[in-house]
Amino acid sequence: MVDAQDGESALVAGDEFRLVIVSTPDAECAGRLAHGLVQERLAACVSQVPGVQSTYRWQGAIESSSEVLLLAKTTAAKLPSLGDWIRKHHPYEVPEIIGLQLAEVERAYGAWLSNSG
Repeated sequence: MVDAQDGESALVAGDEFRLVIVSTPDAECAGRLAHGLVQERLAACVSQVPGVQSTYRWQGAIESSSEVLLLAKTTAAKLPSLGDWIRKHHPYEVPEIIGLQLAEVERAYGAWLSNSG
C-alpha cells in the first residue's frame, strides 16, 4: 500500500505489536475487563465484539454459549503483564488469552499504540 502524500508505504512491520483475543461471558464482564486493561495501560485500545457463539468441550461435555469477544491492541513488552492481569480478573477458570503478532500496522496507528502506555 502506498501513501499518496509521501510515496512511502503507510504500513510498517508490526513485530512489536500484538492483538490479544479474550472471550468473556457477557457485556458487563467485557466492559469491566476492557476498561481495566486500558486504565492499567496494558492495552492501548480494546474492542468489544458482542454476539459471538462459542462451542467447546469442557469437563467432558460439549458446551455452547454466547460470549463477548475482546480484541486488545498492545505491545509485545506488555503481553506478559496483560496475561497476568486477565488471569487475575477474569471469571473463567481457564480464560482464553491468545496473543497474535501483527505482520503490519499502519504507521500512525503504530506510533499511537507505542505511546499509549
